[in-house]
Amino acid sequence: MMEMYPITLDQLTVFLTVAEQGSFSAAARSLRRAQSAVSYAIANLERLLEVELFDRAGRTPRLTDAGRSLLADARTVVSQVELLSARAKGIAGGIEPELALVVDMMFPTSILTLALRAFLEEFPTVSLRLYTEGLGAVSQHVLTGTCSLGISGPMLTSSPKLARVPLLQIQMRTVVASTHPLATHDAPIGTADLRDQIQIVLTDRSPLTAGVDAGVLANRTWRVADLHTKHALLVEGFGWGNMPLHLVAEDLQAGRLRSIHPVEFGEEFTMPISLLYRASTPPGVAGGWLRDTLLALCGDFHERASSLVE
Repeated sequence: MMEMYPITLDQLTVFLTVAEQGSFSAAARSLRRAQSAVSYAIANLERLLEVELFDRAGRTPRLTDAGRSLLADARTVVSQVELLSARAKGIAGGIEPELALVVDMMFPTSILTLALRAFLEEFPTVSLRLYTEGLGAVSQHVLTGTCSLGISGPMLTSSPKLARVPLLQIQMRTVVASTHPLATHDAPIGTADLRDQIQIVLTDRSPLTAGVDAGVLANRTWRVADLHTKHALLVEGFGWGNMPLHLVAEDLQAGRLRSIHPVEFGEEFTMPISLLYRASTPPGVAGGWLRDTLLALCGDFHERASSLVE
């Protein structure tokens, strides 16, 4: 039985180069090799694959049906090996092979996507796992080690295991549908009036804040697990609730929602957003870069959000 030699990365690279350059001679010039070496590599690859990759009958070689079928597979193998090499070099240089990030649903998506686009360009070999949570669930993901970084709203319960880096203050609005009874109040609304109406409240999917309600004033509450549902219920007039300004600015401008002013929350109502990580394991090279990028992008967000409804 004839001994089989493994297909080499070099053979696949030569195959791709000939296909891209259109001839053995052009491939030889591109690879800076003798044409005979290119021909030898292709002949060996055809022998190992047991198919003819190029039709050599004409003046220039043309891909056979088998060659065209195998070209995509060859590209995949070469690109995967290049990715393996790049990731290995990154790991050797202290770059994390994977970054897990959990983001509070209140955080502006526009900032997040800008940061992640820049991250992809800077660290193309680093895999990303992204979670979206609210309230204490962000901290829980970081504390348990599921995520190395978290973008969190205010923590109702503190932990010495977590380090915090302030990012920005998100402007909040208490809103109701234009058809809601509270929409006719121009003056600040007392707590007694708010208690008689349903409050739409974001619920915590973690046990960290069990039994703790922040900003809940009404006797009756409808609790939801995501901002999309909360927004829909508010627009439809089911109750009142607090929302990030950047998510309701268009509704306020269009008149679908109206701002109300509970005495309890005062004139300026903001939510601090911070970056979290475990104090014992600070961010690595990629995580540290993403932290610094988020800090830079968050710089003027407060002012731009204010101008949306002025």
